[in-house]
Amino acid sequence: MNRIQDIKCFLLDMDGTIYLGDKLIDGAKEFLDTLQEKKIKYFFLTNNSSKDKLAYIKKLKGLGIDAEENDVFSSGDATIHYLKKHTNYKKIFMLGTDALTRSFEKEGFEVISDKDVDVDCVVLGFDTTLTYNKLWAACDYVRKVPYIATHPDLNCPLEDNKVMPDVGAMIAFIKAATGKEPIIIGKPKSYMLDAIMDNCGFEKQELAMVGDRLYTDIKMGVDLGFTSILVLSGETNIDDYEKSPINADYIFPSVKEIIDTL
Repeated sequence: MNRIQDIKCFLLDMDGTIYLGDKLIDGAKEFLDTLQEKKIKYFFLTNNSSKDKLAYIKKLKGLGIDAEENDVFSSGDATIHYLKKHTNYKKIFMLGTDALTRSFEKEGFEVISDKDVDVDCVVLGFDTTLTYNKLWAACDYVRKVPYIATHPDLNCPLEDNKVMPDVGAMIAFIKAATGKEPIIIGKPKSYMLDAIMDNCGFEKQELAMVGDRLYTDIKMGVDLGFTSILVLSGETNIDDYEKSPINADYIFPSVKEIIDTL
């Protein structure tokens, strides 16, 4: 475990850490301003693959936070990195939003939406446009070709302690129908960290993961051996934490309280 003062780059979850729904978490802007003043690098790192970089930048700017394209990295971006680095797949059947489809097409992939076509693999993203026919087609393909999911989150946190079903729930549906599980790319898997390190140039010991989810954000730090910081502003409360076998290096009510440690 490194001292927070020695961290050179913070990997910041967004949903539940910087904002909830369309509401900025108290102190988040001040925390980011402090990092900038101290010339400490940070990346917004999210498992939510339903949006592309431009959508996240627009949302952050709407909340009063300046961000550039290189500041945002999603599980969708990490999935593209994985496919280009480790496979020769080009034709993909995708469960995903138009934004995720555009991200893949921009990187040279052919995204298929029809049934009964020759494809190289299935990619399951956070598809908020999901239909039964899409799931049906995906199950048919999964029985035949490799299957990749952008992230494992069961629910996506919203304002007022509400949630919406996320990719993990879709993985469970497909497993029930096919018996197969995907290669998972996003937090807490090493593929997400590999993609970040290939893109940012920092060593693992210089990084800290800051997030509100034990089984993704904090587990990533624990499993992969770098500093983890849990904030209690999103999915996890202190009762959940005390019952969990996953132990963060640091715990704060929100990112606001990290400011005094920098």
